[in-house]
Amino acid sequence: MEPLEGKMTGLSDPISISTKLQRVADTSRERPQMAWNTLAHHIDIEFLRAAFRLVRKEAAPGVDGMTAAQYAVNLETNLTRLLEAFKSGSYRAPPVRRVHIPKGDGKQMRPIGIPTIEDKILQRSVTMVLTAVYEQDFLDCSYGCRPGRSAHQALARLRAGLMEMWGGWVIEIDIESFFDALSHTTLGSFLDKRIRDGVLRRAIGKWLNAGVLEDQAVRRAEQGSPQGGVISPLLANVYLHEVLDVWFEREVVPRMQGKCFMVRYVDDAVLVFQREDDARRILDVLPKRFARFGLRLHPEKTRLVAFKSPGRRFGGGTGEGKSKPGCFDFLGFTHLWVASRKGNDVVRQKTATKRLTRTLKRIAEWCARNRHRPVKEQHQELSRKVRGHYGYYGIQGNSRSLGQFRTEVQRIWRKWLGRRSWRARMTWERFERLKQRYPLPAARLTHPSAASP
Repeated sequence: MEPLEGKMTGLSDPISISTKLQRVADTSRERPQMAWNTLAHHIDIEFLRAAFRLVRKEAAPGVDGMTAAQYAVNLETNLTRLLEAFKSGSYRAPPVRRVHIPKGDGKQMRPIGIPTIEDKILQRSVTMVLTAVYEQDFLDCSYGCRPGRSAHQALARLRAGLMEMWGGWVIEIDIESFFDALSHTTLGSFLDKRIRDGVLRRAIGKWLNAGVLEDQAVRRAEQGSPQGGVISPLLANVYLHEVLDVWFEREVVPRMQGKCFMVRYVDDAVLVFQREDDARRILDVLPKRFARFGLRLHPEKTRLVAFKSPGRRFGGGTGEGKSKPGCFDFLGFTHLWVASRKGNDVVRQKTATKRLTRTLKRIAEWCARNRHRPVKEQHQELSRKVRGHYGYYGIQGNSRSLGQFRTEVQRIWRKWLGRRSWRARMTWERFERLKQRYPLPAARLTHPSAASP
């Protein structure tokens, strides 16, 4: 389906669904000020079938304990009942089961919500309709959780912009607990501009107020959207589209003395300015701007970084001479200036140290738990993990980090293989022979052009 500029990947549905969404998209694009009063009628049994096909079948079950396989046994009956409840308003959103996963360096935990299978199906259907509307409004600076856009495109845009400006002054934005602090009232006012369909708004309100199940207790809050919900990324984009994107493009850019641009991926964003004085003016305003909408910037992680090319002087403001440029992290990559083979200054994007450390820690934990499994099975699972790492971090200029990752995985594997028995230690000579039979995938660039300017 192509309801805009990009394709909605993974959607292999009847032509009627694509036609409906394309009409919604066309009308939304032609009438940018129009608020939709009727949209829910587009969601029918075909929509729900398509949404079910898009649901991850291996995902963990929600509070009801029902898996996708169990739901599929009586799929048509279940979907018909779900559609009737949705249209009549009798659908009750169950609490979201909350689990915690390591965040950043592993010292903090990130809460993740796991909806029920019916919630996932219905949220996916509503998201498909809302996406057709909001893709006409979202700006080019936004890349997260949008059809036809990816983190690698955001990284490529950032690198290209930095190279074009020969660097500049970068503001790293870190919103404290964004998904937990999102104001329901403010979100409702943003949705009013485009979506006034009572059925859809009622369903969204139920999801926002469903609460979370944690430690056998249901907790409900007056703000926030559980991370892990299918519709949460879209609501986050709607929220930050109004709070940050539109404000930056319409009010900030015209008032700056030098060039500037922004790249946002859901709640992660960086602002790049050609002049230091422009950057400092916006850095002073940002906390007030976010506070107006109930959000708070992390006082330490939100910072200004001097990121000018080493061969160029800092222009505008109080930068002094050829000061050594700093570095910053974005989407799991550290950005820094290096010299190319020809001696030119280029922006390199390498795996962030915290991300690499966290990944290796998880692999070490897995090897420790599974060291007594057959070597062939361990090799298959480790190879899958290594390929998954290459799948995200395999961009141009990151070969050295990929090679380091593979070397460290081999070291960890040998360590835990050597602890399978007190009698037969895994020497390096023995491990070298084992590697010849069970080699880990070689480092490879899966996105060789992602970092090209």
